[in-house]
Amino acid sequence: MKPTSRCSRPLVVKAPIPSCRKAATAIPQIAKAFRKSGLSTPSYVLDQRAFHHNGSILKHVQDETGAKILLAQKAFSCTAIYPILRNYLAGTTASGLFEARLAAEEFGGDVHVFSPAYKPDEMEELLKIADHLVFNSLSQWARYREQVHCAARDISAGLRINPEYSEACSPIYDPCAPGSRFGVLAAAMTEDDLEGIEGLHFHTLCEQDADALERTLEHVVAKFDRYLKKMKWLNMGGGHLITSDHYDVPRLIRIIKKIQIRYPQLEIFLEPGEAISSGGGVLIGSVIDIVENGMQTAILDVSATTHMPDVLEMPYRPGVEASEQPGKKEHTYRFGGPTCLSGDIIGDYSFDAPLNVGDQIVFHDMAHYTMVKTTTFNGVPLPSISIMRDGGTVELVRKFGYKNFKIRLG
Repeated sequence: MKPTSRCSRPLVVKAPIPSCRKAATAIPQIAKAFRKSGLSTPSYVLDQRAFHHNGSILKHVQDETGAKILLAQKAFSCTAIYPILRNYLAGTTASGLFEARLAAEEFGGDVHVFSPAYKPDEMEELLKIADHLVFNSLSQWARYREQVHCAARDISAGLRINPEYSEACSPIYDPCAPGSRFGVLAAAMTEDDLEGIEGLHFHTLCEQDADALERTLEHVVAKFDRYLKKMKWLNMGGGHLITSDHYDVPRLIRIIKKIQIRYPQLEIFLEPGEAISSGGGVLIGSVIDIVENGMQTAILDVSATTHMPDVLEMPYRPGVEASEQPGKKEHTYRFGGPTCLSGDIIGDYSFDAPLNVGDQIVFHDMAHYTMVKTTTFNGVPLPSISIMRDGGTVELVRKFGYKNFKIRLG
């Protein structure tokens, strides 16, 4: 796993699958093409070749197992890339009404929806577009059961379960922690509760390998075996880092086939987000000033709190092109954002040469869980979105301005 990963659990290195050979991510090429384009910073620059690469690995898993892999839009929902992903994926998952609408309007295929709780007006709209609708609690299922059964469309209802086992590397991403609001415990379920439920869903992983899924499934089977025998489908959630160089894809295929042997009637779904967009793009910013107060701080037009909040939430230190850990190279800088938040600090980095105002800074692997979480705090502009096409040219997809800030506030 990359050293700057939000979850730093090490993975065992495996031999790559010949049919899914990974091409090196050409970050210097992306940076050069962006500079040549003359576009301004800050900007996310997506590399469409990476999405073809990731998609081919995920399609390989589907072809080998018959399982369906869905795009988790909570991690990546840039519709400009959807035409590429349609070639490889069976559909999408949504965390609520707006993502579900986006899926139906822009992606197509299966639309799976899960939310911790649905409001009545949301349910009315969701029944028009969802194919699979997963409930987080027995009370929510009881509330909406008749409405689902009477819907004009055929909706397959599911229930999220809590196997009370997780290997999540950070408490903020542990859905099975004591007191978790996610999923129904086996001890709280009865056969009568599941009348009309056709599938079960669990999600416990975070940037993890197939071995973590295998151990999780042992707990799922131990606690929910009698219910799984009566289901039509099982959704194994996300957090599977399938497209990592080190992920054990053959093991994943064996795990899926083993479950299919035990429960031959089950249709299997996986819904990774990061695996689809991993290595898919960078965030490019510029140095707008350099100040000194015990150390040199480069103030950028890129912000941790508004443009990549996981840096503060996890926290983690994103990779930066041509840099090393502080002190490893001759010139060390702290990177700070343009907001009033004192803690808007991205990290400390060292370089061979001094930085100057106007220099562009390239942050690695910024397609997932960054673009979807941006804010306009302090009126800081949102980064534009660009795509490097197969031919190596960078094309502007969307630029944001004052109107995008103003409209949010009335």
